[in-house]
Amino acid sequence: MPLRVISGTAGGLHLKSPKRHALRPTQDRIRQVIFSSLAEVVPGARVLDLYAGTGSFGIEALSRGAAAATFVEQDAEAIQCIRENLVHCHLQGDVRQADAPAFLAKPPVETFDLIFADPPYVKSREPLDSHPFLTQLIPFLNPNGFFVWEHYSGQRLQNAGLWEIIRQRDYGETGLTFLRILHKNKKIML
Repeated sequence: MPLRVISGTAGGLHLKSPKRHALRPTQDRIRQVIFSSLAEVVPGARVLDLYAGTGSFGIEALSRGAAAATFVEQDAEAIQCIRENLVHCHLQGDVRQADAPAFLAKPPVETFDLIFADPPYVKSREPLDSHPFLTQLIPFLNPNGFFVWEHYSGQRLQNAGLWEIIRQRDYGETGLTFLRILHKNKKIML
């Protein structure tokens, strides 16, 4: 099934995917769930799309009124698809060819209101607690920003450390965890 932009200025437009390697782009219905939950956060937001693949998350955010999007992807063919998808959708974004962990290992030049990560994963029920980017992401996220993590269904973040778990849900084989930086005495619901 072709990947498309769901809503906004580019709503309905189809997105290219790399042909040479197997990406696992975020399905339209999963992106719809994410963006329905974040409807008030997206307009004017600065977005970081890690493990960007086709760029579908950042492009969806731009289409819905995000102020800016940075796409981080290491595969050259995927980078070309992101650039072509941005042109096709009449949108602009900052596309960086980099390995996400290496990108996060450097001090941030800017911070973001919304970070999305869909890293490669194995189908396992192992807890998410030990993933290295949990600590690395903190300086990149604005204090009131959201981090949306796509992972295999059934996996749970049990020890969030400096993060507040807003929501953890499964949609078929896809799991989503919504997080914010932990603020004492403050509960935010989506």
